[in-house]
Amino acid sequence: MAVDLNRTELPKRNSRNSMADDFVNTKLRDKVKWSLPWLLRYPAWRAGEFVSREKDSGGAGHIIFVIANHFEPGLGQTALRRVEKWCELARATGDAIRDHNGTPFCHSNFFPAEQYERPLLEMLSDLQRDGYGEVEIHLHHGVEQPDTAENTKQMLETFRDTLAEEHKCLSREHPGAQPKYGFVHGNWALANSAGGRYCGVDSEMQILADTGCYADFTLPSVPFQSQVPRINAIYQCGHSLAEARPHRSGPGLKVGDRMQLPVIFTGPLVFDWTRRVRGLPVPRLEDGALAQNYPLTIERFKRWRGAGIGVKGRPDWTFIKLYSHGFFEWDQDLMIGEQMKRFMSEVLELGERTGEFKVHFASAREAFNMVVAAVEGQEGQPGSYRDYKLRQIMRGHPISKVRNETDQERASEVVLR
Repeated sequence: MAVDLNRTELPKRNSRNSMADDFVNTKLRDKVKWSLPWLLRYPAWRAGEFVSREKDSGGAGHIIFVIANHFEPGLGQTALRRVEKWCELARATGDAIRDHNGTPFCHSNFFPAEQYERPLLEMLSDLQRDGYGEVEIHLHHGVEQPDTAENTKQMLETFRDTLAEEHKCLSREHPGAQPKYGFVHGNWALANSAGGRYCGVDSEMQILADTGCYADFTLPSVPFQSQVPRINAIYQCGHSLAEARPHRSGPGLKVGDRMQLPVIFTGPLVFDWTRRVRGLPVPRLEDGALAQNYPLTIERFKRWRGAGIGVKGRPDWTFIKLYSHGFFEWDQDLMIGEQMKRFMSEVLELGERTGEFKVHFASAREAFNMVVAAVEGQEGQPGSYRDYKLRQIMRGHPISKVRNETDQERASEVVLR
């Protein structure tokens, strides 16, 4: 069935209201005020993480890399050229760098609904089919004025169905089920967490749940108002999904949980104390950004790993969710070019040499499936669970080798609805 995106009121991007301009114009006192909730929580989190690490130490671990690419190519011929170049880079780097199980390095490409053009998605669909990066959903809305719940739901459903039906992207739990998607909110304003700007819909998290979102990958968002106190976790919303910022707190996922979707999947947010000014340590924030102003080093990798993001009760599986803006061209060599090749080669070599960990490259969907497997008590290689619950629509739905009938009965405890 053809789906017409013109039926929905898609937002216009306004450079005057861009997040970059907002960052420049935001006063230091506002950044500090917005950061206080998580800064006050940070010492307790760090102490708890240290205790957990000492308690759970021992044995080789597994590092699962997930890269949430805010994939914003623009429109028209410029966008076509950008996406063509990106696909070339993705294939070249994926062929050059493979993980412990031979899976190619990849980004998960969160494509903005308001920039939909069929030729762009055809290229990305081919890229996904070849194994170099899956497509998920990104949305900027409420930019010029607050959006409505009705329009937000219609935009998400329309774009979801376009991706699933026209391009065979996204995933399903079983044939005929509602398409599922991962999500990144434009301008970081998830569930109206930016004081009404760049969203305007208090019930957005409920809309995400109703339209098939399995996990949100927006956070962290420092130093903006949308950053919530909950940090360095894979967790469930602790408040009603119908209210604004329901993810401001919530329980971390643990083995044996019954999951409520969407899960909140954060990247690392820690302090880096290596910078010196006149011989004195001056901290900077490490938030997992892939950008030229923060070079890739083994020390950065150790900080990401030290955030200890994972499922409680499965401490040997550590998830490192990084983020990029694919068409900040100055950053491309670092995020998917030669710099990334060198860095990941060093990380892979470190794991092989020390025997401390094995590296797994995963899409957002695959990482979610690994989380579900961990919650259900599965053990061993996380790479065995890439298709554990949700499977790519374009791949079909054969029964997974890692799951028998008993596994399937247990998996039904995680209700994806």
